[in-house]
Amino acid sequence: MSSHVIPTPQEIVESGLAAASDVKGCVVIVTCSAIANVRWARTTLTTNGETFSVSAAVVAIVDVEGGTAAGSVTGQIDSHEDIDRLVSAAIAAAQQAGPADDAADLPDSLTTADWSLEPGLATSDSLAEVTPALGRIFVDARADGIEHFGYAEQAVITTYVGTSTGTRARFEGPEARLELTAKSHDRSRSAWAGRSSRQLQDIDVAAVDVELRQGLEWQATRIDIEPGRHTAVLSPSAAADLIIDLYWSSMARDAAEGRSVWSKPGGGTRIGDAVADPRVTIASDPAWPGMEAIPFATAVVSSAASSVFDNGLPLEPITWIEKGVLRSLISTRATAVESLVPLAVAVDNLRMDVEAGNGSLADVVARVEDGLLITCLWYNRVVDAQTLLLTGLTRDGVYVIRGGKVVGAASNFRFNDSPVDVLTRILDAGDTVPTLAREFGDYFNRAAMPALVVEGYNFSTVSQAS
Repeated sequence: MSSHVIPTPQEIVESGLAAASDVKGCVVIVTCSAIANVRWARTTLTTNGETFSVSAAVVAIVDVEGGTAAGSVTGQIDSHEDIDRLVSAAIAAAQQAGPADDAADLPDSLTTADWSLEPGLATSDSLAEVTPALGRIFVDARADGIEHFGYAEQAVITTYVGTSTGTRARFEGPEARLELTAKSHDRSRSAWAGRSSRQLQDIDVAAVDVELRQGLEWQATRIDIEPGRHTAVLSPSAAADLIIDLYWSSMARDAAEGRSVWSKPGGGTRIGDAVADPRVTIASDPAWPGMEAIPFATAVVSSAASSVFDNGLPLEPITWIEKGVLRSLISTRATAVESLVPLAVAVDNLRMDVEAGNGSLADVVARVEDGLLITCLWYNRVVDAQTLLLTGLTRDGVYVIRGGKVVGAASNFRFNDSPVDVLTRILDAGDTVPTLAREFGDYFNRAAMPALVVEGYNFSTVSQAS
């Protein structure tokens, strides 16, 4: 074990910037990750623990022949020597790189009032309420022949950004996640439920158990449903996976270059076009209560979605689709100019509202005469970027609705559909609620979605996935 004392995040930033004082510019991003978690399998707790790690990304900006170049290096920090090594490596990488096409002056100085604070922590105390609640449902599960698998996690990610133009910005982002799969009757039935929150203690474990038991009960009756286009009720989780995929595919540069579903025939982007049901609005805002996201730009490398030259840029509320009309595409300062679109730097949260949508998932199901309830999606992949055609699987519960009631369970299916097309085929929707996307929840924890009733969702083939 190293005998060095790990420097504070503020010391890492200041040391890194000082070591790079001879080059044109520098950015130091420090990420402190504190995680407490507990896992279980076959209705028995298996592991739990706490971790804390500190990593830093150094972006060096140098003058090169023909313009300005940037080089980035990331690594764990255990000592001051690690900082010096990262800075030297970043400078070397920049000197070997060609001129950057997104080169620009770093944003003006941004200072947050909490800059001097220590990183946030997640300890075993974070699990103090969820573990007894799990114990209670495990006792009942064993009595009823139900096996539980899953995990609960409380994380606190604290980000510090310092730049050579004077930015000193900090953001502490707690995020909690619970995923639980219940299996019964020799594992012939399987139901999944997930929750996201900022604090694990706010998640109602007993309510999750009720949901899972209801799913297992519905699966006692099997109903054969042929593949094809069916009215689908997408849970908020399933809707989130589709809309996050749409969000991550909405780059202004890709659209302007004709490589996106948002490309306009003949050139340009579809900003200003009606692209969805006129009741649909999709937006992001780093200040939303309960979904607070990092309020300034952080980028380790440049891409169509982010620019290292934008580090420290304050982030604003953005409406992506407003009443069915495309208003914004993800851009950097450079790609906004290139693509002739308004600047819209990506924000780490996403909310979809459907005007006049109301009620819980159960309320929405009660309004459907004939359809399939999809609890979650899995293994989503883009088949065609220009139509944003996705393929993926349903898992752990596809339920048959007749006359506003669930009457049994169907098989799982592979689906082929586009979230852009889905937004034009909405028949009904529920209240917008915080949710955990099953496929993308590991990477995107701040989503709020309604349950959606979609006409003609394309279930292409039967899947053997459980």
